[in-house]
Amino acid sequence: MDFSAFSGPAFWAALLSIIVANILLSGDNAVVIALASRNLPAHQQKKAIFWGSAAAIILRVVLTVTAVQLLTLPYLKIIGAVLLVYIGVQLLADSDDEGEMEGSANIWGAIRTILVADLVMSLDNVLAVAAAAQKGPEETRLALLIIGLGLSIPLIIFGSTMLLKVMDRFPIIITLGAGLLGLLAGGMLVEDPAIKESMQAAFEDAHMIFEGIGVAIVILLGSYLKKKNAKKESH
Repeated sequence: MDFSAFSGPAFWAALLSIIVANILLSGDNAVVIALASRNLPAHQQKKAIFWGSAAAIILRVVLTVTAVQLLTLPYLKIIGAVLLVYIGVQLLADSDDEGEMEGSANIWGAIRTILVADLVMSLDNVLAVAAAAQKGPEETRLALLIIGLGLSIPLIIFGSTMLLKVMDRFPIIITLGAGLLGLLAGGMLVEDPAIKESMQAAFEDAHMIFEGIGVAIVILLGSYLKKKNAKKESH
């Protein structure tokens, strides 16, 4: 391998592009990480955020390598949209869960939620990162992905930690975060190759309509289950 390719301006420009793209696209991921970790004790929150973020970045590297092929598969985004709605509803429904929990099981549960949500939401995001990597020399592209996404870990961890503190003071953020997942789900649904053309033909503002439906489903269903859980605990 020609290691001089790693010191040229094209390499550094591509690396900077990957880092910037990942920061801009990771706001929703930071929300999920914070939501999934919020019910854990403080010391376990830090572990869940760190390992969840690190595992999500590794997953994103793998996904980015095959992103173009994956995104052309029909019905994949529909499945992803359903998963996002499910995750959003569960996060909102469990938002008042203050009971004692088994530490290790819940850390792994939080990490699992982070990974599934990141996998689903990254189907679109990784395209931007992959495009940024294409700016670099061909022999450095995989290294660019790994280095660029790896350098993003501390930034995502910082964003998640800050959100946890804000959620403690303003619980409405939990509802807004869950609603964001519904919005992303609605947008993802109408972009699926299997139904994209028919959706756009049937609805002039298909994105806006289904994003609104996604938000409504997550918030209404999540709030209903949250109240139902609260009644069970009070009896």
